[in-house]
Amino acid sequence: MSLVLKDVRKSYREPDGAALPILNIAEFALQSGEQAALLGPSGGGKTTLLNVIAGITMPDAGSVTVDGIDITRLHEVGRDRFRAQKIGFVFQTFNLLPAFTALENVLLGMSFSGKAVDRRRAEELLGKVGLSHRLHHRPARMSVGEQQRVAVARSLANRPSLLLADEPTANVDVKNQTTVLDLICEGCRENQVSLLMVTHSLEVAGRFSRVDKLGDFNHPRADR
Repeated sequence: MSLVLKDVRKSYREPDGAALPILNIAEFALQSGEQAALLGPSGGGKTTLLNVIAGITMPDAGSVTVDGIDITRLHEVGRDRFRAQKIGFVFQTFNLLPAFTALENVLLGMSFSGKAVDRRRAEELLGKVGLSHRLHHRPARMSVGEQQRVAVARSLANRPSLLLADEPTANVDVKNQTTVLDLICEGCRENQVSLLMVTHSLEVAGRFSRVDKLGDFNHPRADR
C-alpha cells in the first residue's frame, strides 16, 4: 500500500475564532502503482488534502502513512526530507524558481533529497518532456506549457513512491493539457509511481480507471 489515511481531521480558524472544518476522512487508500483522479468543487478541501498527504500541512488528528511511514510522527525537518525523497508534487502554479534555468530547477529539486544530484537523469527527464532544447532557459523565456513540463520532470526526478498533482492542466491550453496528462501518467506508469491527481474536470477524470469524489469520503461537518 502506497498511501493510507485514517481518521484525518483538519480545521482552520475563521476571523471570529470559530473553527472551520475542512477535512474529516475516516479512511482513504491508494495501492502501490495505482493511479486515481480526485474530483471536487473549488474550495472543497482538495488542495488541503494534498498538502496534508505531502506533510506540508499537519492534520489536527489522524495518521498519514506513505510507503509504510506515518509522516505525522516526523518532525518538520524529517517531513521535508521524506517529502523530497518519496513524494513528487506537481503544483497548479508550477512553483519554478524564476532565477534558475529549467535544468537548474530540476537539479535543485534533486538536491533536497540529500542524495547525490544526477545531472544525467535531469537532462533525460527534460528530454522525455520535449525540452532538450530548453535546458538553459529560465521560466520567463518559456511558454506556460513548457513551464508545466519542467514541473513534471522535477516531480519525477527523485524517483518518488507517490506523485501528487494539483490541477496540473488548469493553466494550459487544450493541446498542452493532453501532453501534460500523458507525461504524468506515463511517467508514473514507467516508474511504478502511485498517482493522485486532483481535478474539477470530468474530461481529465475520464482518463483514469479510478475516479474518487472527495465528498464521498470527506465529511467535515459530520459529528465527531
